[in-house]
Order: sequence, then structure tokens, then C-alpha cells
Amino acid sequence: MSQIRLQAYLAHAGVASRRAAEKLITDGRVSVNGTLVSILGTKVSADDTVRLDGIPVVIQTNALYLLLNKPPEYICSSSDPQGRRLAKDLLPARIEMRLYNVGRLDYRSSGLIIFTNDGDFAAKISHPSSNIEKEYLVEASGHIPDTVIEDFLRGVVIEGVIYQAKRIARLGRKAIRVVLIEGKNREIRRVFSYFHLHPVVLRRIRIGNISLGGLVEGASRPLSPQEIESLKGQSKG
Repeated sequence: MSQIRLQAYLAHAGVASRRAAEKLITDGRVSVNGTLVSILGTKVSADDTVRLDGIPVVIQTNALYLLLNKPPEYICSSSDPQGRRLAKDLLPARIEMRLYNVGRLDYRSSGLIIFTNDGDFAAKISHPSSNIEKEYLVEASGHIPDTVIEDFLRGVVIEGVIYQAKRIARLGRKAIRVVLIEGKNREIRRVFSYFHLHPVVLRRIRIGNISLGGLVEGASRPLSPQEIESLKGQSKG
């Protein structure tokens, strides 16, 4: 392996996406040959010893892609100081590779989330410019007015940020399906809160053309080669 940037090395090792790896470096959590490195642009090779929080990091030669149906009250993180349950701990124990989630679902939300050790794939799929659709089922505690749907489709400005759905289908007085493209952090919850609504169920049911299907909560399955290539093909990033 020729020399590559440290953040790319971490991504290929399945530690985090390149963007997240950059923060690990600037936070001073990564060492190379026993020396802490906090400057981006550092290059390493296979002969270097890279550690994250003192734990050796090695590039994975086999890429792995898993789809998890995350239950509510699990957090998408490598650790949690509050001691909440981690979504990654639901993955099969036999998998020894270090995997990380592509994007996030918040603590109370459930549904489809992808785990991988392929940093380039994760960065491409999760980037806002990828234009990959993400579909959610939302059930509120009360009636969802038509005006809320109309405003969300036109675009709602909250604290200077525009939140806009691509498509919305009404399923009942209290339930809708929402399709997002960019998927800003906690977008649906922020819009609902803005209109004084409370989602009691927020479940992601599709990313691109990959749906949960009959996968039960807490279960996972590998993505097929066709599904992986489909996501790569749908990404315009």
C-alpha cells in the first residue's frame, strides 16, 4: 500500500467515514507510530502503526455491508456516556470487523440503517449531494393538518434552515409517509415540533430502492451485491 491520508486510512479500516475520521484526528485521538497526530494531511502506509484511543487500527481487506432494522431507544454511536443501548451491538457477534453506521437514526426513531467498513461507500451514500431518497413512516399523537403537509412540501424555514420534503402521502388522520432527499439532522422531528405536533412513531422504511421488507426489529442482513451497486448508482455525489 502506498502512502494515503490518515483520514482515508481510518475510513478504509472501518473506523468512521472520512469526514468523521477528520474529527477524530483533530480531537487528538489518533496516533501514528506512538505520536499523537492532530493535523489533517498526515500520510501513512502499511508499515506505520496507527492507533485510535490506544487501540490498533488495521485496514480491512474485505468490505462488509449490513442492513439493520433499528428498534427505538438504541443510539447510533460507537459509545454513549449515558449508557444507552447501542445499535451496533445488535449486529451478529460473529462479525469481528469494526463497522459503523451510514448516517444516523435518532434515539427514539426506528427502521432501516446501513452498517459498513467501507468508508468511501459511506461517505458517498450519506453525503447530502447523493440525492438518494429516504422514506419514513410517521404517526403523530394527534391530527396532522393538510396545511402542515403543504408547508413541508413547499419548504419550512426554522432558525434559518430550510426543511423540505420531496413527497408526502397521507395514510390517515395521524399518519403520513414522507420522502426526503437531503435528510438534515432530525428534520422530521424539527418540522413536527415547529407545528406543535409530536411523532409517536418515526420509522425509516426505505433508502433508495432498498426497503425493510419483512426484516423484524433488531434483526440484520447483508446487502446483496445488486443492492450495493444500486445505491452507488443512485448516488449523484
